[in-house]
Amino acid sequence: MQNSKKMDLLHLSTLQNLQELIKMLIRVFALLLFLGMSGTLFAQSSDEQINIVMPTDARVIRVDAKIDQWVYAGDTLAVLKDSKGAKFKFRAGVSGQLVFWRLRNLKHYGAGETVGILRIAPVIVEEVESGGSVVALPAFYEMLLNLYNSTGLAALFRGHGLDWTEGFGRLIMIGVGLILLYLGIRHQFEPLLLVPIGFGAVLSNIPLAGLSEPGGLLYYIYEFGITTGIFPLIIFMGVGAMTDFGPMLANPKTALLGGAAQFGIFGTLLGALALNGIPGIDFSLRDAASIGIIGGADGPTAIFLSSKLSPRLLGSIAIAAYSYMALVPIIQPPIMRLLTSQKEREIEMTRLRYVSTRGKILFPMVALGLCALLLPSAAPLIGMFMFGNLAKECGVVNRLSDTIQKSLINTVTIFLGLSIGSKLAAGEFLNLETVGILILGMIAFSVGTATGVLMAKLMNKLSSTPINPLIGAAGVSAVPMAARVVNQVGLEANSQNHLLMHAMGPNVSGVIGSAVAAGVLLAML
Repeated sequence: MQNSKKMDLLHLSTLQNLQELIKMLIRVFALLLFLGMSGTLFAQSSDEQINIVMPTDARVIRVDAKIDQWVYAGDTLAVLKDSKGAKFKFRAGVSGQLVFWRLRNLKHYGAGETVGILRIAPVIVEEVESGGSVVALPAFYEMLLNLYNSTGLAALFRGHGLDWTEGFGRLIMIGVGLILLYLGIRHQFEPLLLVPIGFGAVLSNIPLAGLSEPGGLLYYIYEFGITTGIFPLIIFMGVGAMTDFGPMLANPKTALLGGAAQFGIFGTLLGALALNGIPGIDFSLRDAASIGIIGGADGPTAIFLSSKLSPRLLGSIAIAAYSYMALVPIIQPPIMRLLTSQKEREIEMTRLRYVSTRGKILFPMVALGLCALLLPSAAPLIGMFMFGNLAKECGVVNRLSDTIQKSLINTVTIFLGLSIGSKLAAGEFLNLETVGILILGMIAFSVGTATGVLMAKLMNKLSSTPINPLIGAAGVSAVPMAARVVNQVGLEANSQNHLLMHAMGPNVSGVIGSAVAAGVLLAML
């Protein structure tokens, strides 16, 4: 009996030990499995590369990552918005270094499109002891390699191997910036515009500098002043304070020339839609309207309208508008000579009548009232323009007028030029859509110049008072450059023919005309 009890106890003890052994083996296996899974999560082959593709058709709202940056699993690379307006974050699934990255703000990318390359690297997680740890210095050759990889030269060659716009494309755009600087300094083509724009182009294309990328100085200037539309409105106020409406009020019929010169805006709108047949170009009606406004040769208006209708094209449109404003002395004279005869260019116009101060004070208020009643969408542009002019003409706020004309507009012009130049970055500028915008902008500006001249020729035939057809070219709103060009061409034909003040009438009305055209497009679209 006792032997039987001893055997039962021994059997029970053996069974319990066996159960404990099995439990221990299960725990060890679970621990090993956890460690193995941890290894697969945090350690990858350093030589492996993976492609980063777009999850869906979307437009980029914000870019948080840049080339050569180290990212970790879960980090936000960008913020996207799909066609339905839904926003979502584009996150990294694994850790590594971005050796190729082409996402740009306000650009549209298709589903499955490769937008980056991530070189996977191991991530080692260690517990830091309370007494601190000793970190070994990298090898000397690694330090030299890191130094080389941080140079602009290395970035150019590395970018050329992945995306030519990030490599040698930067050199091309730096060359464009230097050309703009040359035109502004050597030939004095609107130096107040071309010098900051050209220098901004050079700055934005310096490899690894990141001045025009999120976190960079030019990026924040652009977002603050251009995207919001603040800079164009302040510029319009300054232009108004430097404008004399006297020539237009003295000869009101010249306002028709400013209206005729806006024909290029609506003609180019149709041209932009026609370009959709070219692969790689996709302009909506709102895009076409924003492109068409370039024909008015009014940079602030172009920026204001495109920021409302087509933000993704704002940079290219701003570049085109301001470039053609600055190149008025090159573009307009051949068109003017082609459409007029020597006899027509020699026509001397009668002296303008005197316009009273009361009339100059009342005009901004009347113009603003008409705008408020008929076209409220143009009120921001017209309102700032008329306020600046009223400050100049009323004679009781000379300090404000002086500030608007000098320090304020000069300060804004600096930041405006630099921020526009920042959009000459190779990755954003060197594409088919930008080329199409530049071509259409040239056509729009040329058509606007031509229609202004032709309208002046028609008016000269119908009017008893002689009108020099050259002043029609000043109908584009490049103030006062277009009027100066008209005066220069007139003096070449007749040394006694001073057309500057006569040309200021269409020139000023062109500014109002482009603002009205922008308001019409905003109201319709």
